[in-house]
Amino acid sequence: SSTTDDGDFTNDSDADSGACSDGEAAADREFRSSFSAMRVTAKRGSADDAATVQWTQVLPADPSSHDPDHHRLYGSSAETKAVIARRRRFRWHSFQRHHRDVILPKSVTHIPISELSVGKLAVLRKIALLKLTSMIERYANISADGHYSIGSVQRYLRKHLSRQPDYADKHVFGVPLHVILQRTGQPLPQTILYAMRYLRRTSLDAVGLFRRTGSKAKVQKLKEVNEDNPDNVRYDDSSPYEVADMLKEYFRDLPERLLTNKLSESLILIVAFVPRELRLQAMQAVMLLLPDENREALQSLLLFLRDVAEKSDQNKMTAENLAVCFAPSLLSLPGQASRHSWDGKKKSVRGANKGAAMRSPKEAASESTNHANECLTLMIQECQTLLMIPRDYLINCRFTHLEEGDPVPYRELGVDGDGAGDHATFIDSCVQGLLKESADKFRSWRGSTTIDGTEVSYKKVGDGHPLRLWRGTTEVPAQPKEILHRLLRERHLWDMDIARWRVVETLDEWTEIFQYSVQSMAPHPTRDYAVLRSWRSSLPNDACALVETSVLHPAVAKQPGSLQGTILAARYLIESAGPESSRLTFISRIDTRGRSADYYNNGLGPYVAALVGRVRDSFKASDGMETEV
Repeated sequence: SSTTDDGDFTNDSDADSGACSDGEAAADREFRSSFSAMRVTAKRGSADDAATVQWTQVLPADPSSHDPDHHRLYGSSAETKAVIARRRRFRWHSFQRHHRDVILPKSVTHIPISELSVGKLAVLRKIALLKLTSMIERYANISADGHYSIGSVQRYLRKHLSRQPDYADKHVFGVPLHVILQRTGQPLPQTILYAMRYLRRTSLDAVGLFRRTGSKAKVQKLKEVNEDNPDNVRYDDSSPYEVADMLKEYFRDLPERLLTNKLSESLILIVAFVPRELRLQAMQAVMLLLPDENREALQSLLLFLRDVAEKSDQNKMTAENLAVCFAPSLLSLPGQASRHSWDGKKKSVRGANKGAAMRSPKEAASESTNHANECLTLMIQECQTLLMIPRDYLINCRFTHLEEGDPVPYRELGVDGDGAGDHATFIDSCVQGLLKESADKFRSWRGSTTIDGTEVSYKKVGDGHPLRLWRGTTEVPAQPKEILHRLLRERHLWDMDIARWRVVETLDEWTEIFQYSVQSMAPHPTRDYAVLRSWRSSLPNDACALVETSVLHPAVAKQPGSLQGTILAARYLIESAGPESSRLTFISRIDTRGRSADYYNNGLGPYVAALVGRVRDSFKASDGMETEV
C-alpha cells in the first residue's frame, strides 16, 4: 500500500496521481480515466534459487527472541534522524502508468472469472455490457433506447440497495445476498451451503429430488430452525425431500431473483432470439454483469445441480427436469409478482418482436417460461464454461500494471528507481506508518462501527487503486508477545478457513516468505497467498507489529485447483492495554480475485471483524477447560 515520507498511508488529497488512457475507445477512456496510476520504476534483481519446502502443520518456535536491531529503527543519533527524515515514499509495486498487452497461449480459450483482479474485472465488465447490448439489439431486433446503456445495471443496483430495509429481524430467509455479505463476509448463509453439502453427500440418488415434495410442516420447521439457531442446524433427521424443498424456498424467498430482474430479461431474450451457437457467449457476458455475491451464489447452486443431474440415471432428475423446478425461483418472469421493478423504460419493438403483440398474455407467459427453462438447462449443463471469460474478450485488452495487480518479486520489494532500498526499508516504513496512525488515534479513518465487539472503519487511499484499507481493533486478553506468537505460529487456532501453510524461506531472524491456502466456501476453489512477512517485538511501550505483503518467489508455484490472491497490505499492531490485556489492530487491503470493488466495500469490513474476533476468542477458549478436538 502507499506510504508517505513518514511511513503513513496516503490520503486522496495528497496523492500525486496521473490519469491513464489508451485512447482507443470512448468507453475504455471513460473507465481508464477513473484510475490514476503511480509511476514507479523498479530495478529488477536476480532471484536466488531456493529449495522447495514441504507443506507443514508444525511451524518454528516462539519468534519473540528474533528481534531486529532496535537502534536501526529508534536510534537517537543525528544520523539516524536524518535517515528517517529522508525516508523515500514507497508505493504498491504494480502502480505503473504504462499499459501491457495481454498475451495468451493459443491453447488457452477461456479464463475463469474467479482469476480476475479487481481492475481487470472492471474493464471486462464494460466490454461484456457492450457485447451483450450489441447481440440483443442485433438478434432480438430491439431498440433499447438507453435501457441497456453503460452502467445501467450498476446504477440501478446502487439506487435499489439504498432503499432496502435493514432486515434486522431476519437471518437467513428473505434476506438479500448483499446484506448476508455485509453481515458475514460471505454471499450465502452457512446453513444453505450445509444443506447443499448434506444433499450432495447423502441424497444424490433420491428419486425425484426437488420434484417430489416433503411435509410442509417439517419444511417450515427447518426454516424456523435456520432462522432461530443457524449455528446448530442439523439435517440428519430430515427427509432429503424436505431439505430440498427448504433449499428451493430459500432462493424463492429472496427479495429479488438470484439472476436479478434486469438480467433475467436479458437471458430470456438471449434464448428467444440469439443463435444457438452464440448463446453461451452471450450468457457469459451476463455472468460478468451479475453482482459478485449473486454470481458466487449461482455458481455454488449450479455446481450442485450439475452433480444431481449427473446421477439422473438413478434419481431421474435431468438438467431439464431440474430447470423446470428452479427456473421460477431464479429468474424473474413476465407477470411474476416482484417486490422490486425497474424504472419502466420502454423498448421499441421492431421486426421479430411484432408477433409478440399478437399473442395473449397467457401465451406470452408460457413462452417466457419455456425460454427460462431452456436457459437454466443450458446453464446447468455448461456451468463450468459459463463462468469463464472468452479468449476474444482478453486478446484486445491492454491492462495497466494497476489493473493487473500482480505481486513483485520479493527481492524488488522496497527498491526505488535508483536501485536503493530493500525489503527491510519497506518494512521499517510500514511499521513507522502503523505507529504514527496509532499515535493519531486513526482520526482519518471513516465509517466507524462495531461488529461483534470489534471496532471497524475504512480509509480510501489516493494511489488510484479502487480497494480501500479496512481496520479492525479489539481488546485481547493476552500480552503482545503472546498474540504475536499466535499470529505467526498458531494460525490454525484462529483461522478456521486455513487449509495448509508453510514457511518457504527464512530471510533473516524476523523476516520470512510464508505461503498459505484458505478454503471458505466449498466447492469454490481455495485461494493461495505467498507473502513476505516481518515482525517487530521490541517497539516502544512493549508494542509488537507484523507486516505482510504479497510477493513472487521462485519456490512458490500455483497450487493445482487454487486461485492466487493478492495481499496488498496486511498490518498487525499489538499494543499493551493493561497487565493481562492488549489492543490488537488489524489493517487489511486484499484482492481475493474474481470480485469487484463493491464486493469488498460490502464484505471486507465483516471479514476483518471476524478475523480479529477469532484471534481474540482463541485466547478466551484457551483460558478455560481443555476443549474437545
